[in-house]
Amino acid sequence: MENRNNVTVFILLGLSQNKSIEIFCFVLFLFCYLAIWVGNLLIMISIMCSQLIEQPMYFFLNYLSLSDLCYTSTVTPKLLTDLLAERKIISYSNCMTQLFILHFLGGVEIFVLTGMAYDRYVAICKPLHYTIIMSRQRCNAIITACCTGAFIHSASQFLLTIFLPFCGPNELDHYFCDVYPLLKLACTDTRRIGLLVIVNSGLIALLTFVILMVSYFLILYTIMAYPAESRTKALSTCSSHITVVVLFFVPVLFIYIRPATTFPEDKVFALFYTIIAPMFNPLIYTLRNMEMKNALRKVWCHRLFLEGRELILKAFQNFTLGFHPEP
Repeated sequence: MENRNNVTVFILLGLSQNKSIEIFCFVLFLFCYLAIWVGNLLIMISIMCSQLIEQPMYFFLNYLSLSDLCYTSTVTPKLLTDLLAERKIISYSNCMTQLFILHFLGGVEIFVLTGMAYDRYVAICKPLHYTIIMSRQRCNAIITACCTGAFIHSASQFLLTIFLPFCGPNELDHYFCDVYPLLKLACTDTRRIGLLVIVNSGLIALLTFVILMVSYFLILYTIMAYPAESRTKALSTCSSHITVVVLFFVPVLFIYIRPATTFPEDKVFALFYTIIAPMFNPLIYTLRNMEMKNALRKVWCHRLFLEGRELILKAFQNFTLGFHPEP
């Protein structure tokens, strides 16, 4: 306990020590962060303000966008601040909090993607029973299971890390607090803990990825018998899901499926699932999805029409009130 309290803050080495590169990264990631907020908020508002919220696929997409927003907001604001700071520090308690929240929201995203794959499997492989199987009660139960599974995963990671003794040094070779960089700093033998992290993170991610790929393989096999028009629509939807899954899972597997070692490339790969994937998800789901594009058009065009009409009416009223003919 005494050894662990020797380190009260961690120094984050960040993405680069070059100030010019840091300024470039600040501008780039600020744009990405704004795009993440705009894109995911557009999707969430468009789904909740239209009939799409009644469909299970968009019900899950709404939660995926919410988890994307929360997930990237756990890391990106701190990253942007540190890119302009001379010393990049984070307290021990904030580091542990960030670790817990990050793995919780990451777990939610992984399990929601699994729920979306299950929804597409039922919709395409068992269309006659789809409305019965994917009832709103079942969808709520899936979201509850996603949050429960994510909490168990995150709590396990947190408990594996919180009792590690840190005696110094305190330089964390990353831009956020994660398990492997912290294991590297612990002044104790972490080989067993490293194996537990692989089981808790790596194997869970690998098993989920394999399940997702098998489910989409079964879906693609089933739609081969569909008419051309139906096959095109199903392929468009599934290809969007597969793109998101690959974009998120490949960097996660690269980092967590191997033994507890760190590489300089880890920070670059981590950018994919903390910033790049949440930014591209809205584009992937809207550009290749006609229902989503129609919902965006209806909700926002209708809103702009109402606001424009209100402005015209106010201008007309101001004009009529300001016109007073002489008696």
